Amino acid sequence: MMEEKEFAELAAGAALHALSPADQRAFDVARRAHPEWDHWVRTDAATAAALADGVADALPPLTLRSTLMSRIAATPQVPAMDPSVAASAEPVQQWSPPAPEQPQVEPPPPTAVIQAVSRRNWTRGILGLAASMVLLVALGLGAALLNDYMNRPPEIVALQQIEDAPDAQSATVAVTDGGTATAHWSESVGKVVLQSQGLPEIADDQSFELWFVRAGTPVSAGVFESTDGSATALLEGAMEPGDTIAVTIEPEGGSPDGKPSSDPIVAIPTA
Repeated sequence: MMEEKEFAELAAGAALHALSPADQRAFDVARRAHPEWDHWVRTDAATAAALADGVADALPPLTLRSTLMSRIAATPQVPAMDPSVAASAEPVQQWSPPAPEQPQVEPPPPTAVIQAVSRRNWTRGILGLAASMVLLVALGLGAALLNDYMNRPPEIVALQQIEDAPDAQSATVAVTDGGTATAHWSESVGKVVLQSQGLPEIADDQSFELWFVRAGTPVSAGVFESTDGSATALLEGAMEPGDTIAVTIEPEGGSPDGKPSSDPIVAIPTA
């Protein structure tokens, strides 16, 4: 009866197409008998695919075949044997000759059995190593994804919060001289995120400044930069009902007197 730990090792080998015929049969039987273990198969297959995708295609060295053949010629070969012998062989501990006072001693196991057990243990060790590698890669990918998630920029976090809110709203307008700008907001979240594309090109000593225009009075909501005409920016401060979201082009770092120095290139009413 196969245990789940052994099945997990074989699942890694199956994902790498490295199982012997006997192990493949045992794996298939256990998989049919335990469908609840199938998550090992799916995880290892996905990890093997991720490993394959991350390796660039390359031609083998021209000397690979000759090198491999020369090593095979110099390596002692284990004679073929009945797979049933290997399957039924028990692990053999190191055998030592008996002390003189011990009259009856079990003879050492036949060489064929020792070879079978060594071959099986070697195969199990390789599959265990493969399973460990698959698990480490899976954990590494998971850690990378978790790290990316935990280190999301504030504007992306705020945008997700707004989109998840039951009172999420958005409005899109054209940017002066082309492009579009979309404001996303939620009164329950109390945040506004502006996504824009096609913004005009500005000088190195200028910045885009965000504004809440509240009852005709502009309130600065921070500055942002854009190198390719697109940007996602989180407005500083809380929006109030009826505010208009505006963008102007100001000196680098924002308007020095806290008031817009140019006409807005974006104006999005929220009422």
